[in-house]
Amino acid sequence: MITIKEVAELAQVSQATVSRTLNGHASVKETNKQKVFAAIEELGYKPNAFAQALASNRSCSIGMLVGTLDGPFYGPMMHEVEKVVRAENYHLIITSGHEEYDEEHESIRFLRSKKVDGLVLTADTLSDSELLDIVNEVEATVLINRYIPEIAERCIWIDNERGGFLATEHLIKCGHTQIGCVTGQLSKVDSRDRLQGFRNALSHYGVEYNPNAVVEGRFDHKCNHDAIRRLLDRDIPLTAIFCMNDNIAMTAYTLCLERGLKVGEDISIIGFDNVSFGQHMTPGLTTIDFPIHEMAKMAAQKVMAIVQNKKSANLCNDPIAPTVVVRGSVKNLNR
Repeated sequence: MITIKEVAELAQVSQATVSRTLNGHASVKETNKQKVFAAIEELGYKPNAFAQALASNRSCSIGMLVGTLDGPFYGPMMHEVEKVVRAENYHLIITSGHEEYDEEHESIRFLRSKKVDGLVLTADTLSDSELLDIVNEVEATVLINRYIPEIAERCIWIDNERGGFLATEHLIKCGHTQIGCVTGQLSKVDSRDRLQGFRNALSHYGVEYNPNAVVEGRFDHKCNHDAIRRLLDRDIPLTAIFCMNDNIAMTAYTLCLERGLKVGEDISIIGFDNVSFGQHMTPGLTTIDFPIHEMAKMAAQKVMAIVQNKKSANLCNDPIAPTVVVRGSVKNLNR
């Protein structure tokens, strides 16, 4: 194994200079840096990560909190963050809060115990004030799909209210006025914002809001069968359903099929997220695009910029604008 001593001898500098170069000290002369890097390249030297961490007071790792470790939403998110982090020679430590308050707290305590240099958080249950406390303690913290005005520059988020508006607007413009809505958990800000967008669109186009046409489901697969059955059993002549994510929409497809309703003909369905399976459903699912790959990449780049003290770390960002992805699951009644 090549040692730091051998690098120093080949570069004709002290071992201390090699160490300072590896740890990014500004005091090292440019000519010496070039000698050290040339020697490292020639010898194929690989620094000991643990020793580097001790010397630099960094772990060269980033912690990430997600809602769950599986599924079509969090999987791509973790993949994109890991790609960016590994490209910077850092490692990603991932833990799940299972969308439970105590588990999110414990997960963040675990990540901090590992002395991670930064955090990427998708926190569903922690309050704004609790997240502000975390940012005060771990400067390199970035939130995905959460907006807190005091730390707007550390938030990567989509305008969920606008997304709910666009989904409902698309149905109305296709001639639908009897529209059902299956929400995610209303304890989640995503669901509440999308529901507000739904109501805003109805109001904007003069369609009466019917609270009996709204049922609470979940963003995962739990309990959605029961929620959609309740909606379909109500005495409402629905022609369309806004499902607040594509998981819910997939369940709606199944239950409509069980009742002899053909999606895209007898009933229209629009989802939210644009996860990969939607385009393979029959008919293809019309949905709201949630650019999770882009958002995850932006979050990872931002946290690395903060860790590495790059100027781009301070750039503010606006919410990402959602868009409608039109496929075959919504019938145009105007034709």
